[in-house]
Amino acid sequence: MAKCDVCGKNENMPYNCRHCGGTYCADHRLPENHDCSGLQNWNDPKGVFDSGFDDSVDGGSTSRVSSLTSKIPIDTGPGGTFAYFRGNMTYTFLALMWLTYALQFITLYIIGSTALHETLFVLTSQHPEFVWTWFTSIFAHAPFPDFFHLVGNSIVIFFFGPLVERYVGSRNFAILFIASGVLAGLSQIAISVAQGSPGAVIGASGAALAIMGVLTVLNPGLKVYLYFLLPVPIWLLTAGYAVMSITFLSGAVGGGGGIAHMAHLVGLAIGLAYGQYVKNNRNVGAPNSLEFGGGGPGGPGGPGGPGGRRRF
Repeated sequence: MAKCDVCGKNENMPYNCRHCGGTYCADHRLPENHDCSGLQNWNDPKGVFDSGFDDSVDGGSTSRVSSLTSKIPIDTGPGGTFAYFRGNMTYTFLALMWLTYALQFITLYIIGSTALHETLFVLTSQHPEFVWTWFTSIFAHAPFPDFFHLVGNSIVIFFFGPLVERYVGSRNFAILFIASGVLAGLSQIAISVAQGSPGAVIGASGAALAIMGVLTVLNPGLKVYLYFLLPVPIWLLTAGYAVMSITFLSGAVGGGGGIAHMAHLVGLAIGLAYGQYVKNNRNVGAPNSLEFGGGGPGGPGGPGGPGGRRRF
């Protein structure tokens, strides 16, 4: 038993203030109720509330980073602009696609180097050893003014991506997106080599169709309002892309319009396989309807262009 330093009350379970060291009853245990000397140092970073770390860190990397972020005209805090991308790989990938497109524009029209553009952003059968293009080609798209290639893929990823990411998690979604994009691109240049012609490919349609494949398995009856008007089940939309790609690859219809049909099929196959894996191992569901504006006749990536480069 001890006496309260303020009122003298005998206390069986006294409170010892860690700031001033006094002994107090329940009524006077709070610093503001016993005129705690620690309150005088409340705003003093070197007072009793100091973290105790070495003062040598002052002005170090932490303070420099803090100073830098305070000068950025964007709210980088937990509720700021960048918070929109935390734990949200779909919109992070979309942002990377548009940023890459801006870099493509700079390379082609400001620097004026087609060769540099090919080296940085285009996966080619001539230089498959340029490993960075396995990844940059996913985010690159048909150069300006063929703007629809980027817009078409963005629409599909924007509406379908968050659904898949919600069910499989951001980490698995990121792996699915990158892996399907890389394998789709490599498969396209592989078939070009097998056919005896040089191949080059850019675009995110392989990843976009992988996302569609996952949703097709999880909920084949998912209603999609194509062009915001025509309601169709997602299985029919996915089957349409598959049939069209197989038809062009088989040679039943002449020419492929510069579209990477093999990349479409590989991306879709990966999505269907992963969707089946998720369905077998998890109890997941999907919404019953979704509105989005569809891509062009060449799939989510829109129509391809001239010159042997295939957009997907």
